[in-house]
Amino acid sequence: MKVSQINIYPIKSLGGINLIDANVEISGFQYDRNWMLVDQNGKFLTQRSLPEMALLQVELQEKGLLVYHQLNPEDRIEIPFLENTGEKIEGTVWDDSVKTLHVSSKIDKWFSAKLKTNCQLVKMDLDNKRYIEGKYKVNNEHVSFADSMPFLIIGQSSLDDLNSKLEVPIPMARFRPNIVFTGALPFAEDDWDNIQIGQVRFKVTKPCARCTMITIDQKTGEKGKEPLTTLSQYRKVDGKILFGQNLIALDKGGIAVGNIIKLI
Repeated sequence: MKVSQINIYPIKSLGGINLIDANVEISGFQYDRNWMLVDQNGKFLTQRSLPEMALLQVELQEKGLLVYHQLNPEDRIEIPFLENTGEKIEGTVWDDSVKTLHVSSKIDKWFSAKLKTNCQLVKMDLDNKRYIEGKYKVNNEHVSFADSMPFLIIGQSSLDDLNSKLEVPIPMARFRPNIVFTGALPFAEDDWDNIQIGQVRFKVTKPCARCTMITIDQKTGEKGKEPLTTLSQYRKVDGKILFGQNLIALDKGGIAVGNIIKLI
């Protein structure tokens, strides 16, 4: 089994970035979900309520992020890594309260105009950690602004199996994984416990329960019924539709496309 894709999503629920290699940190890949958009109450915003967020693409640059609209790439804004106003904003990600840093009023205006809703861009406050749920901890792991876990892995054959059941195949981007691999049977990842990629060990914590977000076309922002309808016919367990496995990292280090995945 080999790693075939590595992806990060620096701003939660915006477009992802495909990488050749990435630094593994305890909270996730470097830069992954380190920023998010929040409403006036500090609640996190996602494609679930604003599917047009899919149309905002992010690029990683030397000193920061570049965000642009897919339908108008010249409409763009730069977000320096170090930029913040110093103002602390109490945010929420699901049931978690998180301390965040406000980035910039100018950047807020850009995003508010693009999404037609008042919002603010905030970044992680590294002095305040968001710990994962207790029963999944090994060494008191923490997570960025991801929904619950630092990493998500999916086998290419799992998507191929799903696509064989769909009238119109969908790309892996619908599922927003961090790691994609080849060389195994469909849903082989369901049976894993611990794996090693390069020199980095990971523990599989729980399957990823899917929501309506996977029905949003990441190129158009349009919402449909698939693949949720088809997945519900054969991937439903205890009322949850499962696709992919969540991970925590037991080591820091680097991994790259082409690395062998070992079961340990």
